[in-house]
Amino acid sequence: MEGLRVLNKPELLSPAGDLERLRFAVRYGADAVYIGATEFGMRSAPKNFTVDQMRDGVLFAHEHGCRVYLTLNTVPTNEEVARMPDFVRQAASTGIDAFIVADLGVLAIVKKYAPDVEIHLSTQVGISNYMAANMAYELGAKRVVLARELSLQEIAVIRDHTPEKLELEAFVHGAMCMSYSGRCLLSHYLTGRDANRGECTQPCRWAWNLVEEHRPDRHFPIGETEEGSYILNADDLCTAPFLDLICEAGVDSLKIEGRAKTFYYVASTTAAYRKALDAYLRSSQKFICPEEVLEELTKISHRRYSPGFYFGKEDAIQNVKAGGYIRDWEVVAVVDDWKDGTAFCTQRGKWNLGDPLEALTPSGDVVRFCPDWICDQEGQQIDSTPHAMMRFSIPSAIQIPTYSILRRKIAT
Repeated sequence: MEGLRVLNKPELLSPAGDLERLRFAVRYGADAVYIGATEFGMRSAPKNFTVDQMRDGVLFAHEHGCRVYLTLNTVPTNEEVARMPDFVRQAASTGIDAFIVADLGVLAIVKKYAPDVEIHLSTQVGISNYMAANMAYELGAKRVVLARELSLQEIAVIRDHTPEKLELEAFVHGAMCMSYSGRCLLSHYLTGRDANRGECTQPCRWAWNLVEEHRPDRHFPIGETEEGSYILNADDLCTAPFLDLICEAGVDSLKIEGRAKTFYYVASTTAAYRKALDAYLRSSQKFICPEEVLEELTKISHRRYSPGFYFGKEDAIQNVKAGGYIRDWEVVAVVDDWKDGTAFCTQRGKWNLGDPLEALTPSGDVVRFCPDWICDQEGQQIDSTPHAMMRFSIPSAIQIPTYSILRRKIAT
């Protein structure tokens, strides 16, 4: 591929829908996290951050050498624009490292009221060519988040025709939108909830049937099954096997999608891509994605994986036969401490004595064991952990670090 180059050290960028998820992202190896506030962001489902929580999150991240980017990427109304200067000033005071924006008015506000904070242009802008990227740079952008529809070759061309100081960010994992970089009106048209304001109901994931105008009571399946067809359903993106090619195309930041996903998803994907990126950095010319990375990525809730558009439109497969997720594992607890052969945990799902467990540790390594006893917080032996967020302890001869996540395979 012409125009490819090797970068020094691309950034691993992870999502954080709230303070807990931010801490897990940082602990599991993110170089930077992106968050949303309680307004002005493209994800309304997560808890998101108040200004005080943002300040706490930035402090925690910076203490661990991690940067924090705040999304302001909705299309704001006049009333919202009028309120935004005060919010931008407050957000900047927390110490965030960048604003991610999609609207020219918001860009102007950030430049005026937070001139020392970096500006990143969101994928919602649809940067698909080097002229658009260069214009973004002239407008003051430090980074552009590239359109998701670009191939490796197209990214390399953009890199070769843009200033070195302009950083390029690209998605490497997570849900993909059937519309052009997420700019979609389908949800708003069908349900009144606007995808461009963070409220998408994902009608592209629904099962659809064809109805003929004069036969409204007859449904004609469009696709392969009796239940209907998922004609708009996009696969999930997974680039771990070819992460080296994305780095060599000139991408400075590798972005994991998922601010609405769980803390477990954030930890698991961050740990997996941390291992993959470190393997690339150790031997960029002989990169082979570690097998444990690919195995880890099967243990989170996901749709069928696809390489997206990186190798061209013909490989951007949509799964029209089935909807929903593949879920083979579930989280049962988080480790709060380990001492003298005992792990002290907080329950996140019921499990029973005798269930084999895995501990995903912040290093990305996995510890497998089957505890032979469980004690509740009072030290009484119990057979299961049925109560939400209950404290309990279990034996583990191997030290299990704080922030480790205990999981079990779902019986099929």
